[in-house]
This record gives sequence, structure tokens and C-alpha cells, in this order.
Amino acid sequence: MDPSTPASEHTMTQYHMFQIQTVAPKIRRVTFTNPPVNVVGADTVAELSAVVDDLSHDEQVQVVIFDSGTPEYFFNHADLGQMPQLLAQTGTDSTPLFIDLSIRPASAPFISIAAIRGRTRGGGDELNLAFDLRYASRKQAFFSQPEVAIGIVPGGSGSDRLPRLLGRDRALEAILTSQDYDADRAEQYGWVPRAVADAELDNLVDGVAAGIASFDRDSVLGAKAQINRATLPPEADLRASWAEFSRSVSWPGFQARVPQLGAAMAEIGLNEMERNLGHYAALMNQQA
Repeated sequence: MDPSTPASEHTMTQYHMFQIQTVAPKIRRVTFTNPPVNVVGADTVAELSAVVDDLSHDEQVQVVIFDSGTPEYFFNHADLGQMPQLLAQTGTDSTPLFIDLSIRPASAPFISIAAIRGRTRGGGDELNLAFDLRYASRKQAFFSQPEVAIGIVPGGSGSDRLPRLLGRDRALEAILTSQDYDADRAEQYGWVPRAVADAELDNLVDGVAAGIASFDRDSVLGAKAQINRATLPPEADLRASWAEFSRSVSWPGFQARVPQLGAAMAEIGLNEMERNLGHYAALMNQQA
């Protein structure tokens, strides 16, 4: 696309993995499609960063809905095959690009809303947690931070944001067990503000987006800034978590588990592994 052309002048803007659709004058829909399972790699992070830039410079945009074009998956875990590239990416002031990206939705001049159908785990869930609002399909949405089960620690803000949303004990449970949480449990714990029947999700998200888009922009962004001050983790903590994550990638436990994961995936198949990642990660540790 021509970066000098505002997104509002396009009915649809196509990146490689992301598509920006103009839903209404003040509303955009960003659809992430990276088949077969929507993993988040360095290329995903770079492209999504450009999408946020594009939308942030469009003065018409007041609400952005993020969804998925890949059935069964929203924003999934990090692409382990791109881990060196993910660790090497930097953004503003040499901040790791993933951390920069996880910070920017909160300060963006629009409200970001996640419409969650499918699994969102690890780095993908950390991007999900960075959005302002999250709504989930009861039938299709699942949540997990599986890092500990594969021998590393969360690095993209999961361990900083989940305690603020879930409380300490529930955040410890989620991160230390690495289990998948269905949408009902996620709603109960505070991972998402609301879970609804799959057939109701689009109407709910569209209605919230339309309502916010109808309000005065200054009041919307002013209220967002107030809530940011009361709730967001300090940026220094996010950078510290990324540094700890970066070190954990070199730990022997992770180095041993990567080939085990590859072998398990070859044996049972990618789709079965991804649909039940928490189960197989736990099983792999029990057999080690």
C-alpha cells in the first residue's frame, strides 16, 4: 500500500497477514490470517506494528476491531522457528519491538477491541491482553500462557497484565499450570470482560464499537488515559520481563523441550497438537 494514503480512503487495505477493512467512517476491522494456526512470528510483529502506525495516523479512526480469518485460532503463540528474529527486533528507543507493540494499543488514539474466536496463547495472548477490550466466543475461544510448560517464562507482558486482571493467585495458576482456559472460565477470572454465544459475538462487538464511535473523541480518549494511569503495568516492568524471557530461551530445559515438541507434533499432527497444546505440553513433561 502507499503509506501516504490514509486508511480511511480505502475500503480494504491488504498487508501480507493483515487486512484492514473500513466498517464505518470511524471504525476499522483488522483481520489476522496466518494459516494454518496463526502463530506470531517476527514477520507478524513487524507487520502488525505497521498496521498500528497506519491506523494511528488516520485521524478519522476512533475504534478498531481485531479478529481472525483462520478458523479455530485468534492470535496464537510465538513461532519458535523465528525466535532469534523476534529477540533481535527493536522499536522506539531500542525497546524490543514486541514490547513496543504491546504498549502502543493503550496509547493509540483509538479504542482497540478483540473479537476472539479460537485459541489465543503465549505471545498471541499477550498481544490480545494489550487491546483495550476483549470479547470471546463461548464455543470457540480458549486462552493460555504455556511458556512454563516448555521451559521458559512469559516475556511479552502476560506475567505483568494477568495479575492485574485475574489477581495474584489466579495469575499464578494460569501461568504455572500452562492450561487452556475456556471462555467461561476466562470471563469468570477476568481474562475477558464478557463471553457470549458464538452467534452473538459479532453483534456484541459491532454494537460496542458503534456506540464508542458515536461519542465525542476527546471524551473517549480522555477516559482511556485516566484508566490507563490506574491499571497499566509500568513500562520498565515490561522491559524487565522481556529480558528475563530472553535469558530463559537459553535455559537447558527449553533447549531440551524444543526437539521434543517437534517430535510430538510429527507424531500426532499439527492440528491435534495445537488444539490441545496444554494437555500435550503437560504430558511431555510427565514423560521426560
